[in-house]
Amino acid sequence: MPGIDEKRQFVPLKIAVLTVSDTRELANDKSGDTLVDRLEKAGHQLAARAIVADDVDAIRSSVRAWIADPAVDVVITTGGTGFTGRDVTPEAIEPLFEKRMDGFSTIFHQISYAKIGTSTIQSRATAGVAGATFIFVLPGSPGACKDAWDGILVHQLDYRFSPCNFVEIMPRLDEHLRRGSGKA
Repeated sequence: MPGIDEKRQFVPLKIAVLTVSDTRELANDKSGDTLVDRLEKAGHQLAARAIVADDVDAIRSSVRAWIADPAVDVVITTGGTGFTGRDVTPEAIEPLFEKRMDGFSTIFHQISYAKIGTSTIQSRATAGVAGATFIFVLPGSPGACKDAWDGILVHQLDYRFSPCNFVEIMPRLDEHLRRGSGKA
């Protein structure tokens, strides 16, 4: 049965939150606030927070900087996953993925379907790994951020969650980089 293994110690992660929007600022960023509130209540640390416009280069630049930063374990973005002309977050971030996490989108849509029905198809939520950093690309609504955090991320970002979780594999995410450099 999946659940928390109380014999394991919680491992706090350093999580960066990026809001992608042409209209939001910190004072009215409800989706960013939702993610920060949830990650902190879970015991994780906010490593960084930013808001960028719906612009491929701006999004990619922010995420690349956090991938390169050893003080960031996880990046969560919110916004820009729809189908309008300004929705470019997946286009900005997916090329950075070394490995894509197709199951994230599948589970996210299952959770979302239970709440908003077929409207879930209007989201292109995605996830992957780049430079030993987990990246989750969420829709811009606070409800979608709650669904992704409460239904997936709170468990997978908790080392105590069994039968398995992302935290326990983090030390091995960059094995391919070490192998190529001669480091073991």
